[in-house]
Amino acid sequence: MDTPHKAWRLIYARRLVVVDAAVVVWAVAGAYLIRFGYTDQPTVDASDLSYQWLAIGLSVIWWLMLGFWGSRESRVLGSGADEYKRVLAASAWLFGFVAVVSYALRIDTARGFVGLAFPAGALGLLAARWVVRQHLSLDRRLGRSHSRVLIIGGPASAAHLVRSLQTVPAAGYFPVAAHLPRSDEGSAALDALSVPVTGYGADSQSILRSIENSGADSVAVSAGALMTPEELRNLGWELAARDIGMILAPALTDIAGPRIHTQPVAGLPLIHVSTPKLTGGKKVAKRAFDIAGSGLLLLVLSPLMLLVGTCVKISSPGPVFYLQERVGLRGTSFKMIKFRSMRTNADAELHSLLKAQGSADKPLFKVENDPRITPLGKILRKYSLDELPQLINVFTGSMSLVGPRPQRAGEVALYDDAAHRRLYVSPGMSGLWQVSGRSNLSWEESIRLDLYYVENWSLMSDVVILFKTFKAVFASAGAV
Repeated sequence: MDTPHKAWRLIYARRLVVVDAAVVVWAVAGAYLIRFGYTDQPTVDASDLSYQWLAIGLSVIWWLMLGFWGSRESRVLGSGADEYKRVLAASAWLFGFVAVVSYALRIDTARGFVGLAFPAGALGLLAARWVVRQHLSLDRRLGRSHSRVLIIGGPASAAHLVRSLQTVPAAGYFPVAAHLPRSDEGSAALDALSVPVTGYGADSQSILRSIENSGADSVAVSAGALMTPEELRNLGWELAARDIGMILAPALTDIAGPRIHTQPVAGLPLIHVSTPKLTGGKKVAKRAFDIAGSGLLLLVLSPLMLLVGTCVKISSPGPVFYLQERVGLRGTSFKMIKFRSMRTNADAELHSLLKAQGSADKPLFKVENDPRITPLGKILRKYSLDELPQLINVFTGSMSLVGPRPQRAGEVALYDDAAHRRLYVSPGMSGLWQVSGRSNLSWEESIRLDLYYVENWSLMSDVVILFKTFKAVFASAGAV
């Protein structure tokens, strides 16, 4: 009998079974009709192979492989790219196998049929999974369809894990309580916990009582849990017997999956963390992507940029463009180009305005209700139109389409050692900071997101961020 906390897994698994079947049948049937039409005997050459049976078999096997590849497992639903990767992997393996078998057995399979079914089905499955994910994310934000997690660890590490899980409700992990083995019950660190503490014992029975009292269906063991290897092993056995999930959360901050590799050694799951590098082929690929993307956008957006430039020139006295010195790759300076959105003496007034609001000595030099912005400038900033000339910076190499936020020398002077790592890559027109709140973010959160990007860069992440950027810009939320 499924508990209410676990029933959502069955509901969404069944939903994906139906969705996958519908998309696969749509893709294969559509490719069949386009390639062969409505003839009763659709065969190629003199072959006895019936493409009707091939279409039926392909649909069934494709649907089964999506399940075998684990694309419907509850732990990959709702967030992250693992679900999409498994869908693509299952599809690619299937059609790769069809191609190999056709070649090896000299079966004259119609390339048009396969060539239509594969891309249509793969894209259709990704789109359908995205739609289902949006519904699941909405459910989770409303407090449904999630795992109720008991956090086990020291006070500080447990509080950090609780905060981290609470910031991403779409991931589906809802911390309901904390169990702090061998911790001091009167510790001041307990004040940082936003969930009730259900116990302090390190034995399995004490933890099982906490699970029962909190109604948890999963356990997350964080760093700082004062438990021996034997106690953790016994706990794992007890949880497995009760069908309760066990999650280990190591003390690794802002490290993405591609950099983490697990290797079992002497019965221990050793976690290897690779060094982040943006050199060689990766560097060339990112630069090529920037040149192609910025060149295409400059070509497409040139009429809009001409119109905006004309409006800036007419609306207020001063130049069309505003050049500001920013700090780029490895601390080098460059001139960032923007459409002018302020009056001409704006820079001279910055320090006095920051001093008046008490933020002259703080990073992220932002003036609230800035009086220097022109009426047209407010519109340009709301929709980020003032930033379009930065495409020139990207094309010439001083910026990237995606990267850390470009900042002034005065802001860089306030960096600590960790923040300096954001200078390892070129600053970007967009970045995680923009798609996660833009100027509404605090300094600490902006730095954390930029460091996460630097530590875990990939070309696919750049593509995803750019797609999210369009949504953030059109919503005009938190524009500066």
